[in-house]
Amino acid sequence: MITHPSKKTLVIGASLNPSRYSNICINDLVYYGFPVVAIGLREGQVAGVDIQKGKPQLEDIHTVTMYLGPQNQADYEDYIINSVKPKRIIFNPGTYNESLADKAQRADIITETKCTLLMLSGGYF
Repeated sequence: MITHPSKKTLVIGASLNPSRYSNICINDLVYYGFPVVAIGLREGQVAGVDIQKGKPQLEDIHTVTMYLGPQNQADYEDYIINSVKPKRIIFNPGTYNESLADKAQRADIITETKCTLLMLSGGYF
Protein backbone atom coordinates (compact mmCIF):
# COMPACT_ATOMS: atom_id res chain seq x y z
CA MET A 1 0.00 0.00 0.00
CA ILE A 2 1.17 3.52 -0.78
CA THR A 3 1.34 5.86 2.19
CA HIS A 4 0.99 9.62 1.97
CA PRO A 5 2.70 11.01 5.09
CA SER A 6 2.72 14.54 3.69
CA LYS A 7 -1.09 14.72 3.53
CA LYS A 8 -2.04 14.21 7.17
CA THR A 9 -5.79 14.80 7.28
CA LEU A 10 -8.05 16.08 10.04
CA VAL A 11 -11.68 14.94 9.87
CA ILE A 12 -13.92 17.41 11.72
CA GLY A 13 -17.36 16.05 12.56
CA ALA A 14 -16.16 12.46 12.93
CA SER A 15 -18.78 9.90 13.94
CA LEU A 16 -18.64 6.43 15.45
CA ASN A 17 -21.74 5.52 13.41
CA PRO A 18 -20.59 3.35 10.45
CA SER A 19 -23.38 4.69 8.24
CA ARG A 20 -22.17 8.31 8.52
CA TYR A 21 -20.01 9.70 5.73
CA SER A 22 -17.38 10.96 8.17
CA ASN A 23 -16.93 7.41 9.43
CA ILE A 24 -16.66 6.07 5.87
CA CYS A 25 -14.16 8.84 5.11
CA ILE A 26 -11.91 7.84 8.01
CA ASN A 27 -11.99 4.23 6.83
CA ASP A 28 -11.17 5.27 3.26
CA LEU A 29 -8.35 7.60 4.29
CA VAL A 30 -6.78 4.78 6.31
CA TYR A 31 -7.31 2.33 3.44
CA TYR A 32 -5.59 4.69 0.97
CA GLY A 33 -2.64 5.21 3.33
CA PHE A 34 -3.25 8.72 4.62
CA PRO A 35 -2.44 9.58 8.24
CA VAL A 36 -5.70 10.63 9.94
CA VAL A 37 -6.70 12.65 12.98
CA ALA A 38 -10.37 13.02 13.93
CA ILE A 39 -12.49 15.35 16.04
CA GLY A 40 -16.08 14.54 16.96
CA LEU A 41 -18.71 14.88 19.67
CA ARG A 42 -17.89 11.50 21.20
CA GLU A 43 -14.55 9.86 21.85
CA GLY A 44 -13.99 6.45 20.37
CA GLN A 45 -12.12 4.73 17.60
CA VAL A 46 -12.72 4.18 13.88
CA ALA A 47 -10.31 2.12 11.76
CA GLY A 48 -7.65 2.48 14.46
CA VAL A 49 -8.04 6.29 14.54
CA ASP A 50 -8.90 7.86 17.90
CA ILE A 51 -11.75 10.36 17.72
CA GLN A 52 -10.91 13.25 20.01
CA LYS A 53 -13.24 15.84 21.51
CA GLY A 54 -12.65 19.58 21.69
CA LYS A 55 -9.77 21.36 20.01
CA PRO A 56 -6.61 19.33 20.52
CA GLN A 57 -3.20 20.73 19.70
CA LEU A 58 -2.27 19.25 16.31
CA GLU A 59 0.77 19.52 14.08
CA ASP A 60 1.54 19.00 10.41
CA ILE A 61 -2.07 18.88 9.19
CA HIS A 62 -2.18 19.17 5.43
CA THR A 63 -5.94 18.88 4.89
CA VAL A 64 -9.04 19.52 6.97
CA THR A 65 -12.11 17.73 5.64
CA MET A 66 -15.39 19.08 7.03
CA TYR A 67 -18.29 16.86 8.03
CA LEU A 68 -19.81 19.47 10.31
CA GLY A 69 -22.65 21.66 9.12
CA PRO A 70 -21.96 25.39 8.69
CA GLN A 71 -24.24 26.23 11.62
CA ASN A 72 -21.86 24.28 13.90
CA GLN A 73 -18.54 25.51 12.50
CA ALA A 74 -18.27 28.95 14.15
CA ASP A 75 -16.50 27.57 17.23
CA TYR A 76 -13.89 25.94 15.00
CA GLU A 77 -13.09 28.78 12.56
CA ASP A 78 -10.27 30.41 14.55
CA TYR A 79 -9.00 27.02 15.71
CA ILE A 80 -8.67 25.80 12.12
CA ILE A 81 -7.11 28.99 10.76
CA ASN A 82 -4.82 29.96 13.65
CA SER A 83 -3.99 26.68 15.40
CA VAL A 84 -4.33 23.84 12.88
CA LYS A 85 -3.09 25.98 9.94
CA PRO A 86 -3.82 23.45 7.17
CA LYS A 87 -2.79 23.86 3.58
CA ARG A 88 -6.31 22.94 2.40
CA ILE A 89 -9.90 22.72 3.62
CA ILE A 90 -12.39 20.46 1.85
CA PHE A 91 -16.04 21.40 2.29
CA ASN A 92 -17.98 18.19 1.73
CA PRO A 93 -21.59 18.46 0.46
CA GLY A 94 -23.70 20.44 2.90
CA THR A 95 -20.74 21.89 4.83
CA TYR A 96 -19.77 24.97 2.80
CA ASN A 97 -19.32 28.00 5.04
CA GLU A 98 -18.61 31.31 3.33
CA SER A 99 -17.18 32.88 6.50
CA LEU A 100 -14.66 30.07 7.04
CA ALA A 101 -13.83 29.92 3.33
CA ASP A 102 -13.12 33.68 3.26
CA LYS A 103 -10.92 33.51 6.36
CA ALA A 104 -9.07 30.51 4.94
CA GLN A 105 -8.42 32.18 1.60
CA ARG A 106 -7.09 35.31 3.35
CA ALA A 107 -4.71 32.99 5.25
CA ASP A 108 -3.54 31.41 1.97
CA ILE A 109 -5.36 28.15 2.68
CA ILE A 110 -6.81 26.40 -0.38
CA THR A 111 -10.54 25.72 -0.15
CA GLU A 112 -12.40 23.12 -2.18
CA THR A 113 -16.10 22.35 -2.30
CA LYS A 114 -15.93 18.67 -3.18
CA CYS A 115 -16.61 15.22 -1.80
CA THR A 116 -13.59 13.70 -0.07
CA LEU A 117 -14.89 10.18 -0.76
CA LEU A 118 -15.06 10.83 -4.50
CA MET A 119 -11.65 12.49 -4.45
CA LEU A 120 -10.14 9.44 -2.77
CA SER A 121 -11.79 6.89 -5.04
CA GLY A 122 -10.97 8.96 -8.12
CA GLY A 123 -7.32 9.27 -7.16
CA TYR A 124 -7.21 13.07 -6.97
CA PHE A 125 -7.20 13.64 -3.24
